[in-house]
Amino acid sequence: MKLDLTQIDDVIHSRLRLGIMVILSDAESATFAELKEQLGATDGNLSVQLQKLEGAGYICLIRRLVGRKTETRAELTREGREAFAAYAQMMSALIGKT
Repeated sequence: MKLDLTQIDDVIHSRLRLGIMVILSDAESATFAELKEQLGATDGNLSVQLQKLEGAGYICLIRRLVGRKTETRAELTREGREAFAAYAQMMSALIGKT
């Protein structure tokens, strides 16, 4: 049986971006520091991956001043929740075919 992998969402289908989506699907939002700690990511790599998800419309990044520091908080958008649900369904279907 030939598997059709062309329908996999390449934006989500990377280790770090998938981790971000999993965390945000379970939480209302998460700060950059929380994501960095939970994922064991570097500042630069996490920043790039968040920008890719934001560019796809899957997350929104909210920046605000907390004291003298800027806090970046990420939240899933409606489109992001739908894309993640579709991704999970696709993975489940692929696993079920093996």
